Amino acid sequence: MPELPEVETVRRMLIPLTVGKTIQDIKVFWPNIIKRPDDVAMFAEMLKGQSIRTVERRGKFLKFVLTEHVLISHLRMEGRYLLQTTGMPVEPHTHVIFQFTDGTELRYRDVRKFGTMHVFRIGEEDEHLPLSQLGPEPFSPSFTPELLMTKLQKTNRKIKNVLLDQTVVAGIGNIYADEVLFRAKVHPERIASSIKTEEVERLHQEIIVTLQEAVEKGGSTVRTYVNTQGEAGTFQLQLFVYGRKGEPCKRCGHPVQKITVAGRGTHYCEQCQQ
Repeated sequence: MPELPEVETVRRMLIPLTVGKTIQDIKVFWPNIIKRPDDVAMFAEMLKGQSIRTVERRGKFLKFVLTEHVLISHLRMEGRYLLQTTGMPVEPHTHVIFQFTDGTELRYRDVRKFGTMHVFRIGEEDEHLPLSQLGPEPFSPSFTPELLMTKLQKTNRKIKNVLLDQTVVAGIGNIYADEVLFRAKVHPERIASSIKTEEVERLHQEIIVTLQEAVEKGGSTVRTYVNTQGEAGTFQLQLFVYGRKGEPCKRCGHPVQKITVAGRGTHYCEQCQQ
């Protein structure tokens, strides 16, 4: 599933491709993607005639800010946006097409059909699911070591579970949780409330630095992720532990281990993360 760096990469590439374009019509071929409103015809009518003012991101969600409404899009496992000229052959697994007045189309393609779309009036999107329960953005001034410490002290869950909890901090998924914990030298099965102040400060710093570095590299392509231009990210070349089971740790040479935490495959170095 694309995490914050991958979604941020897509957002940055969508801005020059879509901002200023006006929606003329919308075609929906897989209605289950449309979650709000739950009527496809109403969904299309709400967006027709509106122009895209900007594209923002909240956690792992894209926010298409239109003239009067906001379209919230979650890519889930394999969702992808493509800008193409009207009349070009439609690729398989294309489920939603936004036709613009300039003769181009923004096409949403999703092999697994797990993606979702919600529409709200501007200003109402943060009051309802799926955004209302999200925690702070990692790059936001509101995300401080003190806030993170408060969150960790309130739970006896394992720290890997907590980092994956989008109500604690938004945008971190399996790849970057493993990388952050390795960089901070924290074992993924540590009980969150047992983590000391200096460790929380390291965790806070590594959350920000790791995600920033990943954004700069266009995200990580470890399975099928590519950006809107069909290009793979390159941060996977810098991964310390994720996907490296049995390979030597880049710090100490000890084989990277893989266990299951919170139902997710979890990579760590038992020497560096005791």
